[in-house]
Amino acid sequence: MKFNSRLGGITAAFGLAIGISLGGAAQADPLNVQGVSDDEWRFTLTPYLFLPVSTTGTSVVADGEVDVDLDLSDVLELLNMAASVRGEAWRGDLGLVLDAYYVNLGGGSDFTGPAGVGSGRVDISIKQGWVDLLGAYRLYHGSYDDTGRLASFDIQAGVRYNNLRQEVDASFDLGPGPGRQTTLGGTEVWWEPVIGARGAMQLNDRWTLGARADFGGFGAGGNDLAWKVLAGADYRPWENTSLKLGWQVYGIDFSTERSDGEFAYDVVQTGPYLGLTFGF
Repeated sequence: MKFNSRLGGITAAFGLAIGISLGGAAQADPLNVQGVSDDEWRFTLTPYLFLPVSTTGTSVVADGEVDVDLDLSDVLELLNMAASVRGEAWRGDLGLVLDAYYVNLGGGSDFTGPAGVGSGRVDISIKQGWVDLLGAYRLYHGSYDDTGRLASFDIQAGVRYNNLRQEVDASFDLGPGPGRQTTLGGTEVWWEPVIGARGAMQLNDRWTLGARADFGGFGAGGNDLAWKVLAGADYRPWENTSLKLGWQVYGIDFSTERSDGEFAYDVVQTGPYLGLTFGF
């Protein structure tokens, strides 16, 4: 079954909340650019939001492939709920990262049959969530100039739990007699490995520049590759709180076979991200 790109593109929006926690300064800094004792724990909690201004690629449900081409207004129109948060715990050069994400999207469209005969409706529901559990190690921490401004670099590795639902409900009324209803797609669940790296460079007591990249999937569970590359700035207006803003590019290439045909999602998204980090 083929769907128009506007309706089929609902599946493209499920990356809405993927985000980042870049390094900041002082107590709100998960990279610890100002340094703490190996005997002290430092924690950060970052609610965040990724706003894709462009989503392009293809989506497949039950062998029905549609081209995806959405802007931010399309994504927001389809959004029912989105939540995402990243937590980090550091002690010296060792850290733990927990990153959780959930989004619920949906929409539908009525249609009329050829020559005005019969009618129907197609509804698409998308629910997607994942949880990252990563270990981190800080490879470098120190001053990069004569003023004492600091830089830091760490690597991460771990696992990601994924839950993706793409479901299409189609109902048809062709005239006298009972109508027909069909449900296509369903839910896929899988685990995959994740690796990543992150760096930060302090500009002054309030501003820090940072960048991060991570890669997951590598064929596990049907996900050939999921990746994020992002860069931005962290502004610390208060001792234990910082604001994050920047730009992110995200891609995923997932495909598997179900009883009703191919189930796939292959898109690239780009747009700004926003976050608020609390340190304690």
